[in-house]
Amino acid sequence: MIALSSALAIAAGLTVAVAPAVSAADSMTYLDGMTKARDVAAGGGQVFVSGDDQIIVTDSRGTITDTITDLPGASGLAMTPDSTRMFVALSGAQQVIELDTDSLTVIRRIDVAPHPCPSNLALSGDRLWVGYGCGNTFNGGVFGLDLSAAAPEPAPVVGNIYNAPLVDAAGGTLVVGETGLSACDLMVYDVSGTTAVQRGIVNGFEHSLVMYDLAITSDGSMVILNNLDGWDTTSLTKTLSFEGGAGSVAISPDGAHLAATGTTGNDITTYDMGTTTRTYRVFASYASPVIGTLAFSGTDVFTVLEETTSQRRLRLWRAEGAALPGSTLKLTAPSTGTALVPVTATGTLTLPDGSAPGPQPLVVARKLPDGTSTTIPGVTTSADGAFTFTDAPPISGAVTYEVLWDGNADFRWSRTSATVTVARHPSTITLSGPTTGVVGKQLSFSGGLDAGDQTPPSGALLVVYRAVSGGNLQLVGTVNTNSDGSFGFVDTPTVGGEHMYEVRWDGTNVFMYTRGTHNVTVRGRP
Repeated sequence: MIALSSALAIAAGLTVAVAPAVSAADSMTYLDGMTKARDVAAGGGQVFVSGDDQIIVTDSRGTITDTITDLPGASGLAMTPDSTRMFVALSGAQQVIELDTDSLTVIRRIDVAPHPCPSNLALSGDRLWVGYGCGNTFNGGVFGLDLSAAAPEPAPVVGNIYNAPLVDAAGGTLVVGETGLSACDLMVYDVSGTTAVQRGIVNGFEHSLVMYDLAITSDGSMVILNNLDGWDTTSLTKTLSFEGGAGSVAISPDGAHLAATGTTGNDITTYDMGTTTRTYRVFASYASPVIGTLAFSGTDVFTVLEETTSQRRLRLWRAEGAALPGSTLKLTAPSTGTALVPVTATGTLTLPDGSAPGPQPLVVARKLPDGTSTTIPGVTTSADGAFTFTDAPPISGAVTYEVLWDGNADFRWSRTSATVTVARHPSTITLSGPTTGVVGKQLSFSGGLDAGDQTPPSGALLVVYRAVSGGNLQLVGTVNTNSDGSFGFVDTPTVGGEHMYEVRWDGTNVFMYTRGTHNVTVRGRP
């Protein structure tokens, strides 16, 4: 009973280009094919992850470049200071091998039988210290290898230790930590001579030590345990303590920073070695750092994560600039806005030393309620670090603006965000037609869908109702708008009385619901 003045199709929904998620260059690389990670070593622009009879090799940004296979029980790693050679403990082959880190080929194999399951390594000068033991038995211990010899022979240091002990060495000092016991002893040796001489033992029962990891300073004067206490290796007294506790620890090559994982869960945290203050903390989602897989690579920190999901997949996590001083981004945006109406946000980039950052490019991403995002180009700070940008939110809902500065060689990246609650854009419907009519004679109506300073969607579907003499609304039909928002329809009344015609538009996630009405007095047939 209704004739439509337009048969245009409803316009397609708004499409937003999807850009890469805003990231501070931290990387998460899946270690497919590896189910158990044992150790991580970094140097010379490469990162090595051992486990499952193999070593996965990545570049300094965590991108996988190669895999070394046929390494039975690959576990502990130790790299030379010039990063040209790396030693690998093969617990399944009773060997320690030496790798060329450029060609990734085995230079030599050192048989270490009858010392079972060589697992943990520490390199100091020409000597390699090996913690061995197959686990859950007292067949563990430590021996040394003189790498300058053509055929190094294991030189025993200590035996009858439960599990393979932790080892680290520097500056003529070797530290050995028991593992797997409710109280673990820390043993310290002077290795400045040809044989290892024990300086003493830090009693695990007396000091409630449960060890998972340890790290020694480059001069060998202090060892940091995973409980974040520092022990003087000469006096065997606790002289330093950092906030909290951890699963793994590592000291930066320059000795200025301590990195730890698992201090509050799934995190990497760095501390200043001089002041013991926390300098940075970053968290991972749905994954736990694997104990013993923590290493510095320049100012970055790498560790392996194991997902807490049912798949338990491993990921290599690169925390960029974890050892750098942090920068600060601040962003101020209106709390509310309207779809398609520009909003202006302002902010500042601040460096920790108070210096002016100068012009710095920023990455600004607009994230919509459905999770899609797009980059707002061309945002750069002024010389003093201030910045501004303007954007018209394309839809309603919670629209988040994320700002990222990628950092530089001197300062760590920073990121901030602000959310604008965006309302739908107002719209109106006008409806006109005759004010009187006669039963049985066609009435013609016209109208327009208007969105103020915006163009309404072409082909918008409108619903037409009528109510006679104050009765209930009755569906008349639907009509689509033309490209300019206009529309028209006809109706033939079958009864007399006061007819109210109503046209409704449900709106979209951009435009508000609206309605328009028109009244017609219809007389009975003469």
